[in-house]
Amino acid sequence: MDVIPAIDLLEGRCVRLYQGDYDRSQVFSDNPADVAKQWVDQGATRLHIVDLDGAKAGKVVNLGAIEAIAHAVSVPIEIGGGLRDRTSVQQLFNLGIQWAILGTIAVEQPQLVQELCQEFPEQIIVGIDARNGRVATRGWLETSEVLATQLAVQMQELGAAAIIYTDIHRDGTLIGPNLEALRELAAVISIPIIASGGVSSVTDLLSLLALEPQGVTGVIVGRALYTGDILLKEALRAIGTGRIQDIPPNLDFSTFA
Repeated sequence: MDVIPAIDLLEGRCVRLYQGDYDRSQVFSDNPADVAKQWVDQGATRLHIVDLDGAKAGKVVNLGAIEAIAHAVSVPIEIGGGLRDRTSVQQLFNLGIQWAILGTIAVEQPQLVQELCQEFPEQIIVGIDARNGRVATRGWLETSEVLATQLAVQMQELGAAAIIYTDIHRDGTLIGPNLEALRELAAVISIPIIASGGVSSVTDLLSLLALEPQGVTGVIVGRALYTGDILLKEALRAIGTGRIQDIPPNLDFSTFA
């Protein structure tokens, strides 16, 4: 299972939000490229970037910071936030970004998603951000009536390479991932699922590892890395290898059932 560090960009800085609330942001660095290098130096093989300003504006805003990150590291990068037209997606691919994450247009313009999946095969990921099981759009500022599972099935049919599922109520809270919602999602689609939101410990990561046979192939970790609740090297030893000797002692595996 991939452990993917998150870098959220707001006004050019690396921040974390609490439950997607822009008014409850915490700045962790003024130099996102240095943060990216830090995670790669610790063993990250993939990075997750969100342009928070872009998500609100509906277009790429933090292009300078994104370009600096792309130049600073050599690992694959996935980026979301404000990608609502072909030009924005192409703009990122021109920088060498590996995957574009589409969110709002998956609900509002599914035909465009299909066209982009056809033009850029295996490079389009759909981000499904859910609040009480329903999809939120436009930087999580609006909640639709579309069910997360319903949208996931549709996006799989349109050619999405993977689904990133975020439980908004858990994002940035360190209260643990929504395992039930991930199981429900895995039951209806066969493309890879990347979990996001609430991960607070290696124990949480191991609970997600138990879902890997069902299709949960990666996990995005944000606040817990920045606060030190999770050490990336430790997480990669325990999850990246899946070796039993790397799993912390006295762990209650019954909680993963």
